Amino acid sequence: MKYPLIDKELFVLNRLNYINKLKGNSIAIFNANDEFPRSGDQNFIFKQNSDLFYLSGIDQEQTILLLYPDCPNPAYREVLFLRQTNDHTAIWEGHKYTKDQARLTSGIQNVYWLGEFWNILPTIINYADNIYLNTNENDRAVGVVKYRDLRFIEEMRYKYPLHKYERSAPILRILRSKKSPIEIELTRKACSITRDAFIRILKFVKPGVKEYEIEAEIIHEFIRQGATGHAYNPIIASGKNANILHYNDNNQVCKNGEVILFDFAAEYANYNADLSRSIPVNGRFTQRQRDVYNAVLRVFKEAKKMIVAGTIWNDYHDEVGKIMESELIGLGLLDKHDVSKQNPKMPLYKKYFMHGTSHHLGIDVHDFASRYQPFEAGNILTCEPGIYIQEEGLGIRLENDILITADGNIDLMADIPLEPEEIEEIMNS
Repeated sequence: MKYPLIDKELFVLNRLNYINKLKGNSIAIFNANDEFPRSGDQNFIFKQNSDLFYLSGIDQEQTILLLYPDCPNPAYREVLFLRQTNDHTAIWEGHKYTKDQARLTSGIQNVYWLGEFWNILPTIINYADNIYLNTNENDRAVGVVKYRDLRFIEEMRYKYPLHKYERSAPILRILRSKKSPIEIELTRKACSITRDAFIRILKFVKPGVKEYEIEAEIIHEFIRQGATGHAYNPIIASGKNANILHYNDNNQVCKNGEVILFDFAAEYANYNADLSRSIPVNGRFTQRQRDVYNAVLRVFKEAKKMIVAGTIWNDYHDEVGKIMESELIGLGLLDKHDVSKQNPKMPLYKKYFMHGTSHHLGIDVHDFASRYQPFEAGNILTCEPGIYIQEEGLGIRLENDILITADGNIDLMADIPLEPEEIEEIMNS
């Protein structure tokens, strides 16, 4: 792993918080993610199941976590099952956890090789009343692949049909959204690396550079500083490409007079940053570009003020929409008389600002949380308004990551250049 060992107390506390919400005499089981084929004999780079990592800190394929706090045999109340390494694996794939390393990482003392799972489970599961299993219940997920958790559920129901089955996801939806001090520091590190990458590209961009050359500068800085890599596929969208919200081609030439919309960030120790910025290719905004930029910036600043404990998700987004509406009228993109007659369920501002302003951030970029729960201290949310003008080939989005505390909020990206004058100054220094 590229990152230093995380304090195991994070995972010890996470497990304690989780088991305290289980029904009595319950067993819970978590699986690592699948290793997905890329082509031929290759797999995609492995990405750990977020819930398993949250509860154990184990960042390796073919892992199972078993929690049974009321188990009559104390040896099986907290158990980790790992892929067994050997000389062949070490030569072809490199390092895998030893049992001692897994104990040090997770704080779990009872560690077995994966081959022991189906020997141990039958000796204890019949003493449990409830079985908690996990699935991906992220609101944004669109599942078409039958992943490991779903296959495991089928196997468990076939072997143990008379147990009562429960969902782990509702518990984790509550727990994962509230970040601990260690998680906040890991997120700060991801934000810091992202900042340095942005400063690097401010000094690199000029007319004629290709979008993928900029992407190369970003990943250079990420890897140089020990990030795992990109938190998500980076968007390097120059000119009209900025109007494609999930533009990932990154293969065009950045032309004089255009604005580049960036949406990129580092992943560090499985925790993510999320940044958006918009900069002029030639180092100077035109007056129109500056006007649109400042309109987005004003919406950003007002929206950020509302990211505090107690804010209701839908009310927040409705209020941001009203602020954006006013800015679009000021830019001549909307007519106030048309706005007064609009269908409230289909507001006109959506033509130029069609996505939400915020999402939770953590182990997942779009982190697991409830959209119906008021914001609370410990949440980290993005703030990312944008204006996209197809007919002008111009798109501006600005995004920082905001931590809510009991005393207000903290912008974790406050040290990343945001004001247009600061961006121009660095680009022309």
